[in-house]
Amino acid sequence: MAIKLGNTPEWLKSSRSTGNGACVEVKSPAVESVMVRDSKNPQGPVLTFSPGAWTAFVTDLECGGFDLH
Repeated sequence: MAIKLGNTPEWLKSSRSTGNGACVEVKSPAVESVMVRDSKNPQGPVLTFSPGAWTAFVTDLECGGFDLH
């Protein structure tokens, strides 16, 4: 999912969402933050990352840095 820092004010669902209920939504209303929430619970908690922390997290996911099985 491509977001533009400070230029993504609306929640976007992951492009890898398969409709299985295990989805996240992301937005970046300000250049200093990336916000993430569970799409099943839009009124629930929101995690806020710095752009550097978000990039590191996504890079680790793409490189298999987490054992998701």
